[in-house]
Amino acid sequence: MPDTSRTIDAVWKLESAKIIATLTRMVHDVGLAEELAQDALVAALEQWPGAGVPDNPGAWLTTTAKRRAVDHIRRSRMLAGKQEQLAHEREEREERQEPEQDDVLRLMFLSCHPVLPTEARAALTLRLLGGLTAEEIARAFLVTAAVVTRRIAAAKQTLAERRVPFDLPGESELPERLSSVLEVIYLIFNEGYSATSGDDLMRPGLCLEALRLGRLLAELAPREAEVHALVALMEIQASRSAARTGPSGEPVQLHEQNRGRWDQLLVRRGFTAMLRAREAGGAPGPYMLQAAIAVCHAQARTAEETDWAQIATLYGALARLLPTAVVRLNRAVALGMAHGPQAGLDLVDSLVADPVLRDYHLLPSVRGDLLLRLDRGPEARLEFLRAAALAKNAAERAFLRRRAEAVPADGGPAGPAPGPTLGRAAEGFLGRAELDAATVRSYGQTLRRLRLDLGDAAPLSGLTAEEVARVCTAAWGSAAARTWNRHRAAVRSFGAWAGLEELAAGLERRPEPRLRTTAPDPAMLDALWSDPGVPLRERTLWRLLHESAAGVTTVLSLNVEDLDLEDRRARAGRTWVSWRSATARLLPLLLAGRTRGPVFLSDRRPGPARTPAPADLCPDTGRRRLSYERAEYLFKEATKPLDPAHEGYTLRRLKPDPQATPRS
Repeated sequence: MPDTSRTIDAVWKLESAKIIATLTRMVHDVGLAEELAQDALVAALEQWPGAGVPDNPGAWLTTTAKRRAVDHIRRSRMLAGKQEQLAHEREEREERQEPEQDDVLRLMFLSCHPVLPTEARAALTLRLLGGLTAEEIARAFLVTAAVVTRRIAAAKQTLAERRVPFDLPGESELPERLSSVLEVIYLIFNEGYSATSGDDLMRPGLCLEALRLGRLLAELAPREAEVHALVALMEIQASRSAARTGPSGEPVQLHEQNRGRWDQLLVRRGFTAMLRAREAGGAPGPYMLQAAIAVCHAQARTAEETDWAQIATLYGALARLLPTAVVRLNRAVALGMAHGPQAGLDLVDSLVADPVLRDYHLLPSVRGDLLLRLDRGPEARLEFLRAAALAKNAAERAFLRRRAEAVPADGGPAGPAPGPTLGRAAEGFLGRAELDAATVRSYGQTLRRLRLDLGDAAPLSGLTAEEVARVCTAAWGSAAARTWNRHRAAVRSFGAWAGLEELAAGLERRPEPRLRTTAPDPAMLDALWSDPGVPLRERTLWRLLHESAAGVTTVLSLNVEDLDLEDRRARAGRTWVSWRSATARLLPLLLAGRTRGPVFLSDRRPGPARTPAPADLCPDTGRRRLSYERAEYLFKEATKPLDPAHEGYTLRRLKPDPQATPRS
């Protein structure tokens, strides 16, 4: 029995993509096709342990699945004429002698269709073409199985609703569609090769799956140069896997790797794939150029023999073809190696204000490397610490911290920087007792951005108005005037508290348009108050906002211990929020005996990577305070049917008209 189960599992991994592809051609619905394929798998699990494994298990599964599909077509009233169409399609296929592999290629293009979000494309591809379960995909991407299941279900629904055909793309749309497939495969590979989060630097299972998919695509599309180039790139990068980590799983930089540990079989396979890409002809694409860079590294017997000038030239060509911030950052590394660290630093400094790289830990990491080579140790140390704060992968974070600790902070012995730092000052500023929860959240958003961009370890005395202006402009330069002014006010308050009066000197106040408050529509209010489907939390929040006329942020910042239910009021910082009878009836029901924590709570508990501040967490339920964004979204969704424009209203529409008669 155990041996049979393992056999079934192995056969399913090998044959599932072809079976699902065949069924999709028959029923024109990838979701239904997967269900029918699963029925065939269940049949195998039931029959093979007793009857034995058939001589051709793949053919058995395919035949059984096809029978399920034909039975489904016959049973469906809506598809009464489908049997004749099925026979006609089979005859056409026999006449054309289409290989079964064409269906697999169609399935690959379908699961990677551009109408789907990137995460959904990756999950659906691994499910349909990799045969991975939702649990396996979830473990690979460090999310829950429920999240993966929802992504896959939503992807299938989108494909069905948009009526995406199960066809190979035409010549005009082939480049875009093929680019989407290659993007998904390389995304899967990269998540395995350099895990963006979690404890481990690599997830080999994803690398192997991406390589398998890439090799399969190369067989199915042998004339596409970019396909072979992507395979070459992945083969060569995968060849370094054993040398990329040290004994404790710590990262080993490329120039420090033991090249004797590189897998020469994978290197040769990469070279072969590169030759096929060149034989396919055409102008070099982005994967061809990246593969050429990988070949340069693989051909060098030692790090010192690397042809950095050639690599810099290739990155220049890649930047012209694909002028993304990440490509330009990689080019800066190559320029720094080929023409000296100052050349690389000049390019990196031009990228500092790019919002795409704002939270990309490799930007300060690269800058730290270049500064260190220029003997600017204290600056390099701060960059490594900032990179560590941004890194989501535990192995990379620990590695960057060790690099920072090895660099002297002030030209003396290695160690922490002397004097107050930005991080410690920000914590002291936000920890003051006189600040209410709403103010702490607002100031905290501004200071968190400064801490991420400038580094917690940055000496407070070294902060300049120019640096602060650069950070604020990159983060909120295109924001509304009100948002810009709020962050400017936070910087001014922090600067005044820290004795840095000129910290906001580079931040000009922007004129704000006068907001016109529209009185709530009585018909809208009556519809909301009488709707039995409105959840208790939303009903209480909306009533409280309407009866109190208080701001949304103020009401959401209320804690249970601040409430005076008998007098129908609550303390909110230096002011009071009062309400009337409708809210008074609802609040006890909402609190349900709770005596502390936020009044309005989110639906779910926060994940381990999103632990809120203690003041925003309910100690009884473990749920966090309801956010302004979520509250606004729920109100807009609830009021869309009441809005002639069908866009929904903002929570400010609940604010009563000061001249109106009070309503309860």
